[in-house]
Amino acid sequence: MTAAGHADVGFQRLAATALQRNPERLAVVDGDLRWTGRSLARRVGAAADLYRDLGLGPGSRIALLSPNSAHYVAAQLGAVMAGCTFTGLHPLGSADDHRVALERLGADALVVDPQRFGDRAAELVASGAVHRVVDLGPGGTGDDLTALPDAELSVTEVGVDAEASISFSGGTTGRPKGVVRSHRALAWSAMLMVGEWDWPRVVRFLAIAPLTHATGAMVVPVLLRGGQVHIHDGFDARAVLAAVEENDITATFVVPTMLYALLDHPDIDRRDLSSLQHIIYGAAPAAPARLAEAMARFGPVLMQLYGQVEAPNTITALRTTEHRADDPARLASCGKPLAGLDVVLLDPAGNEVARGTPGEICVRGPLVMDGYLDNEEATAEALQGGWLHTGDIAVADEDGYLTIVDRAKDMIVTGGFNVYPREVEDVLATHASVATAAVIGVPDDHWGEAVVAYVTSRPGETIDVEALRALVRERKGPVHAPKAIHVVDTIAVTALGKPDKKALRNRHWTGEDRGVH
Repeated sequence: MTAAGHADVGFQRLAATALQRNPERLAVVDGDLRWTGRSLARRVGAAADLYRDLGLGPGSRIALLSPNSAHYVAAQLGAVMAGCTFTGLHPLGSADDHRVALERLGADALVVDPQRFGDRAAELVASGAVHRVVDLGPGGTGDDLTALPDAELSVTEVGVDAEASISFSGGTTGRPKGVVRSHRALAWSAMLMVGEWDWPRVVRFLAIAPLTHATGAMVVPVLLRGGQVHIHDGFDARAVLAAVEENDITATFVVPTMLYALLDHPDIDRRDLSSLQHIIYGAAPAAPARLAEAMARFGPVLMQLYGQVEAPNTITALRTTEHRADDPARLASCGKPLAGLDVVLLDPAGNEVARGTPGEICVRGPLVMDGYLDNEEATAEALQGGWLHTGDIAVADEDGYLTIVDRAKDMIVTGGFNVYPREVEDVLATHASVATAAVIGVPDDHWGEAVVAYVTSRPGETIDVEALRALVRERKGPVHAPKAIHVVDTIAVTALGKPDKKALRNRHWTGEDRGVH
């Protein structure tokens, strides 16, 4: 209880409010399935009752493996109402990823779509990673949650400090870690999304990125604002553009690679996209040149979020009015901290750096994780000094806007100079022939590490490697100019849609004794 005698708001209470706020209004659209707020609440109630009947409640951990669907939303929110901890397993993850996650969780149940992941579920049960399965649809081996009769929404209450979710980090800098977050943390994240983001007056939100990750955290905020969640199973640029026109979509969330694919798709000029008032983007840096292109095409509708699994979605934001197409430096920024958070840039000794000097983004506030699952050493390192150390290096300008120059572990040391790949990628992306770019450091006997770029071309364009190298040399100097530029058809991305630099580096560092040179 607070000093005023009022209980803190936890995610259970916030989610229940969202489910019950607009019972007659359309809440979820998934193909031909259309649920009002009341219908969704009753499906969530049915899921929560099933979990309770199976003996699952506070202290139980439920993992969910499914493509995007309305039933996934009900199953996850049902876990919240039953007081269970939920974990979304990425639908593009490998069998080994899923097995390890379930084992580390000590999962009490796996909720699975049997049509898509029935074989995977059987494999996971056979391995001993999990013993109880709940199905999202017919044809499985467990109780079919979708066939259960509707039930009134009820809540098995837990405290705001109780474990609400465990999500596994993207693993771009090593083996994924289980991030433990409380009901207080998820509630604060949701409230900041509701109050600090540039939502349109009427929210028809298109969910295309996985609901197991950042997109799923946006469902409750959308419902709190009286909006609709339109669900797509996966990203297809043609289908997304069609859905915007056909459903008068007003908002969506994309990672930069999705935004680029939309911009480069031929249907973009054949569709009426005028309903779109809010494109949220994040999860990876976006090239300023491509953001300016998006503003020219979609209008002043972009909003960038910056967060990470350890402080979900809401560390900083670059709001719609703060995007300036004629100011690449502003477009490179991730914005300013949101209300209620302390955000500073610290040097390796824990001292705050001066304006314009690179430092690690460190965060303190109620949405920060409790720690890493069964990993006291990593927890102590990440939360050293009472701050969440994000691992992202940024500079602050005179107006307080933060610009991430790179991950600390992505920095390239070449000839004794520090090169942040983001700086080179942003220059490469300004060239009219370049669609995407990823820059890494590779071992070099002379320089220690050499700057190497991978690029893809825009439709109908041919890339002149020497012209790109000259462009970087002109803009950033010879140290930043890539020693090699590889033109490829695609750049692999992680399951979260970020360029998979770990995979790119592995091509060059195999056989090396260590990851620096």
